[in-house]
Amino acid sequence: MIDKAKIGKLGTFFCLYIAQTIPMSFFSTVLPVMMRQENFSLASIGLLQLIKLPWILKFIWSPIVDRNSVTVSDYKRWIFSSEILYAAIIFTVAFLNFKTDFYVILGLIIVSFIASATQDIATDALAVLSFDKKDKSLANSMQSMGSFGGTMIGSGVLLLLYRQIGWNNLLPCLALFVILALLPLLFNKKIEIHREQEPVQAKKADVFFFFTQPGIGKQIVFLFLFYSGLIGTLAMLKPYLVDLGYDMKEIGIMNGVAGTSAGFIASFAGGFIVRNIGRHYSRILFSVFILIATLYFLWLSNIRPDTILLYIGIFLLWGSYGMATIIVYTTAMDCVRPGREGTDFTIQTVITHLSSMCIAILSGKIGDSLGYSGIFMLESTLACMSLCYILFAFRKEKKI
Repeated sequence: MIDKAKIGKLGTFFCLYIAQTIPMSFFSTVLPVMMRQENFSLASIGLLQLIKLPWILKFIWSPIVDRNSVTVSDYKRWIFSSEILYAAIIFTVAFLNFKTDFYVILGLIIVSFIASATQDIATDALAVLSFDKKDKSLANSMQSMGSFGGTMIGSGVLLLLYRQIGWNNLLPCLALFVILALLPLLFNKKIEIHREQEPVQAKKADVFFFFTQPGIGKQIVFLFLFYSGLIGTLAMLKPYLVDLGYDMKEIGIMNGVAGTSAGFIASFAGGFIVRNIGRHYSRILFSVFILIATLYFLWLSNIRPDTILLYIGIFLLWGSYGMATIIVYTTAMDCVRPGREGTDFTIQTVITHLSSMCIAILSGKIGDSLGYSGIFMLESTLACMSLCYILFAFRKEKKI
């Protein structure tokens, strides 16, 4: 059984993770739509991906957060200041005109993403330090559920509200939500830091020293490979559905609502699975699920699938992704050094982001040449490689 104090702590972290995700997901979804309505070129819209750079580059300033954080109050100070700045920028953007102030809006959104990335560094570090090894997977469930839930709300529900009430009315409400999501952390007095040894003060060079740790190589390869059998399929899922004849509304329900809901539920279940069967067997089990999902889509690409078959595939795909995030985050927490929790966890998540970017680009190239069958064959091969790597590289790992 999980006691009330632990439930309260898990709820606190869920609020923090969903607060950072909803606005980011909303802006990433609504800006391309608004830009296209204003006749921006597709090339310009493609460059919009650069607004996410703060989340790729956050490892650069993560040592600053670690170096200036010792107590729970220190981490809370980082989180509160970052989120208040995040909310203030969202509120400010509400009063700007998209047509006349586009570049000002874009600049402010980039600054807001820097603030949310900083909040993420501090939140991740505090999560690493406030949960013991057995309960880290439950904390990771909150992180993953916040991400999937935030994506579903930000790119689905808020997009519908935007069409109903407009930019100027929606953003102040979004800013208020970000502030309200801080209240559980403000009133939760039971979060404590548990350090097994005295921390060493973080330095800028720690970003590079992370890669010199004994045995860290197999974790880095694991991080680079584990999502590889999923990301290409996820990246090409919307174009695949378009080519099958589905319209934007149907795709939004199938992928944006049903898919992310499956990821949300699977990430919740994944935390309990890792807690009960351990890291070793969870790596293997979740890798098998990924392989099944990719093989299923490879089969779909060779037939004319109906809607039910596609829904099964989408549930498999997003469900596997939801569980995969738990073992990635949990093992990443296991590989942090004392005093460098934010830095080390951030570096590992950045590795997965870079790997995902490479796989998504490669999948597009393969798709142009060999079609969807080629993409899903590549994904199945990568998923098989990932499973084989886990069975080989972690075979001597203690079964915990």
